[in-house]
Amino acid sequence: MTSKSAAAAAGATVYGYPRQGPNRELKRAIEGYWKGRVDAGALRATARELRRANWAQLAEAGIDEVPTGDFSLYDHVLDTTVMVGAIPARHRAAFDADVLTGYFAMARGTQEVAPLEMTKWFDTNYHYLVPELGPDTVFSADSAQQVAELAEALSHGHTPRPVLVGPVTYLLLAKPAPGVDAGFDPLTLLDRLLPVYAEVLADLRAAGAGWVQLDEPALVQDRTPAELNAAGRAYRDLGALTDRPKLLVASYFDELGEALPVLAKAPVEGLALDFTEAAAANLDALAAVGGLPGKRLVAGVVNGRNIWVNDLGTSLSTLGTLLGLADRVDVSASCSLLHVPLDASAERDVDPQILRWLAFAQQKTSETVTLAKGLARGTGAIAAELAANRAALASRANSPITRDPAVRARAAAVTDADARRSQPYGERTAAQRSRLGLPLLPTTTIGSFPQTGDLRTARADLRAGRIGTAGYEDRIRAEIQEVVSFQEKTGIDVLVHGEPERNDMVQYFAERLTGYLATRHGWVQSYGTRYVRPPILAGDISRPEPMTVRWTTYAQSLTDRPVKGMLTGPVTMLAWSFVRDDQPRADTARQVALALRDEVADLETAGTGVIQVDEPALRETLPLRAAGRAGYLAWATEAFRLTTAGVRPDTQIHTHMCYAEFGDIVRAIDDLDADVISLEAARSHMQVARELAAHGYPREAGPGVYDIHSPRVPDAGEVAALLREGLKAIPAERLWVNPDCGLKTRAWPETRASLEHLVTAARTVRAELSGS
Repeated sequence: MTSKSAAAAAGATVYGYPRQGPNRELKRAIEGYWKGRVDAGALRATARELRRANWAQLAEAGIDEVPTGDFSLYDHVLDTTVMVGAIPARHRAAFDADVLTGYFAMARGTQEVAPLEMTKWFDTNYHYLVPELGPDTVFSADSAQQVAELAEALSHGHTPRPVLVGPVTYLLLAKPAPGVDAGFDPLTLLDRLLPVYAEVLADLRAAGAGWVQLDEPALVQDRTPAELNAAGRAYRDLGALTDRPKLLVASYFDELGEALPVLAKAPVEGLALDFTEAAAANLDALAAVGGLPGKRLVAGVVNGRNIWVNDLGTSLSTLGTLLGLADRVDVSASCSLLHVPLDASAERDVDPQILRWLAFAQQKTSETVTLAKGLARGTGAIAAELAANRAALASRANSPITRDPAVRARAAAVTDADARRSQPYGERTAAQRSRLGLPLLPTTTIGSFPQTGDLRTARADLRAGRIGTAGYEDRIRAEIQEVVSFQEKTGIDVLVHGEPERNDMVQYFAERLTGYLATRHGWVQSYGTRYVRPPILAGDISRPEPMTVRWTTYAQSLTDRPVKGMLTGPVTMLAWSFVRDDQPRADTARQVALALRDEVADLETAGTGVIQVDEPALRETLPLRAAGRAGYLAWATEAFRLTTAGVRPDTQIHTHMCYAEFGDIVRAIDDLDADVISLEAARSHMQVARELAAHGYPREAGPGVYDIHSPRVPDAGEVAALLREGLKAIPAERLWVNPDCGLKTRAWPETRASLEHLVTAARTVRAELSGS
């Protein structure tokens, strides 16, 4: 096909779409099902209606080929585990008795069985459930969900393309099952898994699928020759099948690199590449392999992870270059749109000048269609859209909202000394222990306590004007009193105020910093039914006034025990926001760090002796390829130290991280120079503690002993057993006892019981240590 005919054939598509609905209808239906208020039939009916509405919206916008199989009741990797029959033995009975019961047991656990481990989906803030595999794993095909959703889309008159997690990525994301040797490599199961994929593909073809998309984002990471050979073998074998639809192998989040020639020569009909995160690298690599003659290329030129309007002119230029490199070029967002909110036009409170800079899922869909139209018919067909786009880009570039000379001058004046504590850890730890007077194995929590319906109602009433500020603050004081009283009675050593005034650990601060923009309807799925509203970094950052001092000092006035000040760190403020794309992230991180440094100073002046600066996103934001990691870690750790380094030696700095693999950044964790770190460890059975020990981590640490992402309540014996495992790696004088993460999503009854068991376990193990 010539470049001209390839352009004329250009279509528009997307890889996936937000699942929740415009008013988070899916969240409410699922949580209603968990509570017994919604039956299985009603839950499935809600899901069907949301899928129908999504497809209709896409089709009305001009999308030629809609995705199916991207919709999930909890997580698409969990759905893949069901599709290939890799149900863990502990969940098999529940799953066989009732599919939904077993499905949610794998996701959330029950009082009897633990859930699957959860971790971050590459370098995003989406969490997936980690498959558990071993040498005895037997795969079996179950394509019921995939076939049913395909049939639904066909019945509504759409051209669907089922989307599956590819077999190589599925195995590379998996971990050895409990009891399996830690050195077991799930990729050795590839030859056992491929026939199952072959069966699913045959089922989809029989149900009417013309194309199937197999997502292989793991191949954009650094891969060994053996892993690349496995990818080549997988797509040689799947491509050789005769009873299958056409195959589109999709990659995103970075350059495909050394995997590109492997997939380019595989007998598949199409590739999808990211031309936003790694446009130049993927363009060069595609040219180097001679393009994709005879194949379809889906070009991800609209950023599926950020919310800024596309530069249509630049994207059209990229698409024009690609026309000569493939038989057919289609236009898409760079990845699934589940990573962005649904509709920017719903944000009635956003300044109209700023609103024109924003593109959520619906707007990105329109951009994709516009680009496909321009590619197929020429720029004259989209002249009005191009003119409006140029005006929006110029408006943002020239706006005083984006630049504050005072902020830039302060950031430019930072020195290396500003990001270093006045004394090394070994000297300041004695001062901290003398000031705080804590027992062996001190207990604490991560920060938040349950966000009850009463608290959410109070915030809604304040926004709506149904109560005044005084009435709202009375409610917050009462909640803090209850939280502090409970912790004192339970015997927790370092208390928190519970954060009842905070809607979200990033949004709360964003609403109090200049340069940030908060949304009202910008919900994005983090995991399961947990949705967040990432704020938008629109301009230079500063702190007009203290943000946390008032409530922290109020809590401290209620108790003689130390109360932690609680802040969200600069890297997480970036990672869990939609970050500006018009300057390096290191510059933005430094601005945020300086604003937070002012808050730390005010907390210390107010008498706060323990200050926790959470950085759960430090690992998730690590570049997917090793070449970019040293530079990232240099500015990320500097930003944390710049936030915290101004305190006195006897002020104890804590940090917290959760739901990521930490073994490859232990050196960077040490470079944060925090005095205490708490980390997720319950689901991984103290793996992180062993990783810290293996790297000689010299500071205090609290590997979590209570999994807060599950409703199950661990008994004191279970917690004590985890503590003993932790002691095998971390000396008792450096080991803290805490949950995995904040308690915001939990209910009070399970929180009370779990923390009471945590304190009992700590006392039990203290007594054992004293006796020994």
